[in-house]
This record gives sequence, structure tokens and C-alpha cells, in this order.
Amino acid sequence: METETATRWLTDAEQCAWRTHLEVNRLLTYQLEKDLQPFGLTMNDYEILVNLSESEDMRLRMSDLAAATLQSKSRLSHQITRMENANLVRRENCESDRRGLYAVLTAQGLETMKKVAPHHVASVRRHFIDLLSPEALAELDKGLKPIADHLRGQRGRP
Repeated sequence: METETATRWLTDAEQCAWRTHLEVNRLLTYQLEKDLQPFGLTMNDYEILVNLSESEDMRLRMSDLAAATLQSKSRLSHQITRMENANLVRRENCESDRRGLYAVLTAQGLETMKKVAPHHVASVRRHFIDLLSPEALAELDKGLKPIADHLRGQRGRP
């Protein structure tokens, strides 16, 4: 016997918070993407460069990079091909697993990161960080952590 449960509709306050979150997410992503355009980068490009620049030997297995950037392996492969054409990254075979590949940050990719990072951080400050008090920022972080933890736990689940 199936048990029907009533839908818990959002209250006005919950709906307002949810819609504000969606709007801020879209607008902030749009603005940060726009601020990267003069450098010929997308947010996906920048995220890949950051992940590679912060990894040991500036390389990651393609499967680990796909997981870190929440991209399918196919989508990441196309992204890496575009970035290879711009000489920002290169692929290398994995010696311990013949089927595995690494994405590796090139010297030009590292120079691009060094050039773009200060502009990106200034953009993040201008459009997000500096608009919140330190207390509001701490509260936002505290409020979002349980959601991030929950969603990380959902990854890989149907």
C-alpha cells in the first residue's frame, strides 16, 4: 500500500529566499563570466585552470578533474580539447593505467592563471564579498555548508 504525502509547498519567506538565491546565482555567474571574457576564458576554463594550478605537479587525472568540476567525462574532454588548442593545458598518458589520461597545466596556462587571477579575485570581491559585512559573510557560509555537505553526499546517487 502506497502512502501519499502532501506536498510541503514553500512558504512566502521560503519562496522569496529560494528565488533570490536562484537570481543571485544566475546574475553572479553571468557577471563573473563577463569579466573573464577579455581574457578569452569562460568560467569552466578558469575553474579547470584553478584545479590544475592547485594540484600536485599541476596535473589531474581526467576522471578526477571531471568530478572536481562536475562535468561529464565527454564534456570535459571537449573542454580540454579547446584548452589544448589555446595551449593552456595538454593531455598526458597515465603510466600506471594505460586507459587513463592526465590534464596538465602548460607554462602558458600557468602564466594565464597568474595574469587572470588578480582580475577574477577583484571581480569576486566587487560583485560578492565586498557587498556583505563580515558577519553576513560568516552567516552565509554557516548557512550554506549543510547544503553543500548534503549535495556532496548525493553525488553519484541515482
